[in-house]
Amino acid sequence: MPEFGGLFGGGPGPWGPPPAGPWPFGRGGPPWAKGPGGRGARARKGNVRAAVLALLTEEPRNGYQIIQEINERSGGGWKPSPGAIYPALQQLADEGLIRGEEAGGRRTFHLTDEGRAYVAEHAEELDEPWAEMAPDFGEGVPDLFKQAAQTGAAVMQIVHSGSPGQVAQAKDVLAEARRRLYLILAEDDPGPTDAPEE
Repeated sequence: MPEFGGLFGGGPGPWGPPPAGPWPFGRGGPPWAKGPGGRGARARKGNVRAAVLALLTEEPRNGYQIIQEINERSGGGWKPSPGAIYPALQQLADEGLIRGEEAGGRRTFHLTDEGRAYVAEHAEELDEPWAEMAPDFGEGVPDLFKQAAQTGAAVMQIVHSGSPGQVAQAKDVLAEARRRLYLILAEDDPGPTDAPEE
């Protein structure tokens, strides 16, 4: 699982290593990045192959970019490991569907003419293969989780760098936020409203 700081852009961050405990304040991943049994979703080989080809159809990418793009497009539901991506890239290169070029210290992969022909023949199979791995959440929920993660990062900065007075203020802010969240649930949801017609 990613370290705490990795959820907010990579690395432990300026506030030091993550503490033990549940996400978002400790180790472990966000709930939308977990599959059955609490572990990250595992991609099948066919999915990896299709995702690589689909992304390289758009533009050349290196292995790291492919991993990050799959993770983003699946809403965090699928982040294949380098151990899944790089063998797939090698296999596709061996088949002549892609080629790798060294640039800026990274190996960037492109579709070959044969690869473009293959993609055209298998368009349905390669249509957003990451979609089936995406978690089924309601509208706006991933953004809500993102806000919770960012709040967790701010809390950890106060934990590691704040004065006793700042820690006390943060505690009050969180208590008020929790109270207001429960009030939202207690209210009737009016839903979207349309502006009155003139």
